[in-house]
Amino acid sequence: MTLRIFSCVCLIIATGCASVPAVQHPTLEIALPEEWSAENSRSGALEVTWWEDFDDSGLAAAIDVALSQNYDLRAATARLEQAAAAAEATEGDLQPTLQTTFNGSRRKQNFVGFPIPGSEGQVLSTVSTNYGVSLDLSWEIDLWGRLRNTARAALTDLQASAADLRGVQLSIAGQTTKAWFAIAEAQQQVDLSRQTVRSFQSSVEQVQERFNAGIRPALDLRLALLNLSNAEAQLQQSLQQFDGTVRQLQLLLGQYADGQFETPTELPEITPEVPAGLPADLVARRPDLAGAERRLAGFLIRADVARSDLLPRLSLTNATGTATDGLRSLIDGNFGVWSLLGNVVAPLWQGGRLRAQVERADAQGAEALANYANAALTAYAEVETALASEEFLAERERHLTESALQARAAERLAEERYRAGLENYITVLDSQRSAVSAEASLITARQTRLENRVDLYLALGGGFEQLEAPVQLSVLEGQ
Repeated sequence: MTLRIFSCVCLIIATGCASVPAVQHPTLEIALPEEWSAENSRSGALEVTWWEDFDDSGLAAAIDVALSQNYDLRAATARLEQAAAAAEATEGDLQPTLQTTFNGSRRKQNFVGFPIPGSEGQVLSTVSTNYGVSLDLSWEIDLWGRLRNTARAALTDLQASAADLRGVQLSIAGQTTKAWFAIAEAQQQVDLSRQTVRSFQSSVEQVQERFNAGIRPALDLRLALLNLSNAEAQLQQSLQQFDGTVRQLQLLLGQYADGQFETPTELPEITPEVPAGLPADLVARRPDLAGAERRLAGFLIRADVARSDLLPRLSLTNATGTATDGLRSLIDGNFGVWSLLGNVVAPLWQGGRLRAQVERADAQGAEALANYANAALTAYAEVETALASEEFLAERERHLTESALQARAAERLAEERYRAGLENYITVLDSQRSAVSAEASLITARQTRLENRVDLYLALGGGFEQLEAPVQLSVLEGQ
């Protein structure tokens, strides 16, 4: 009999396992444009390894290290593994539980009032021994899909964790790329500061000679020395900034931040325009939106679970085994015992607790929907902002390039007029400071433009494919 019940249970389980919920992005209450408002947007799909567009082998190698050694990424991988284990555990609730039990007991009983003849003062007693072994099977029949929906909700959590992991991968790649560019920018600022110190040292020597010859006043010498001291202070600030960015990159790479790292020296040229695709495609390209949609799906399924709790539950319990006073008889079928129980539990009065749980689940679903809509609007805004910034920053860099050229030309002219005695030293100082400031601003503008390009890649979702599956997840197949 037990075998027949177990066979039926297996058949029902084979047809009743939880399925992976389909992805259904909700419709937003706003009208989406057919294409991005920026004129420089173009169609096409992003590559997963978008950083290769910068054509920097050192950057690509650094990102490979970060994606394998970064501890934030390892933590995200561990969270995904936790979600996988939780999903597997809820799948187990759909199946019957089968366990075996062995017990043994020894009991002594005194029969007060029944003395043993010829044994004055002694009481009649008996000692009994009992051994038992049983095989117990229990199963809740999922009449209303409560257990299946619970398992399906756990699968949405697993899918959301997978999207979160891709989001962390994307973020780590973006942070590493920005840190790489920040190091190159800091290195160029250090080089500019050193060049400035050398130039100002040369100016001090020239002014010193003119002062010693009585041609120029002491004020010129003092101003030249002031300029040199400021340049040397700026050099130390540039070195500090460079050191900090190197250590930050090492932290992203999962390394000890000792400041010893082979660093880039040049900022790469800006790559061609990024294929931004269409606004309607963004929800499928962003890992944060994919995760938000999966969490919304999970809340909607859990609302169904809460409603199922209002309905009766049916469960079956079967036990079979032997009970005997001798160990050798445990396998003797003549001492066999079995039981089959069925029970139906229906909630009648819970003080409004179950109804309140349904209302709470519905409210959580509404909150998740609002969060999804807000995340989608934020995503669209990030793409539009990054696309618009592409044009603004390109134009700014063009003007700063011209500014740096004119500033250096003005500096050379001011120095020539000073040596000819046609200009005072204040004009030379102003021209020198303007030239240094213009070149420093140009370097920063190039780095800012590269950072904005990275932000655009991130805003578009970076291709949104798993770079490497850290765990084998059969339940996610077919997503």
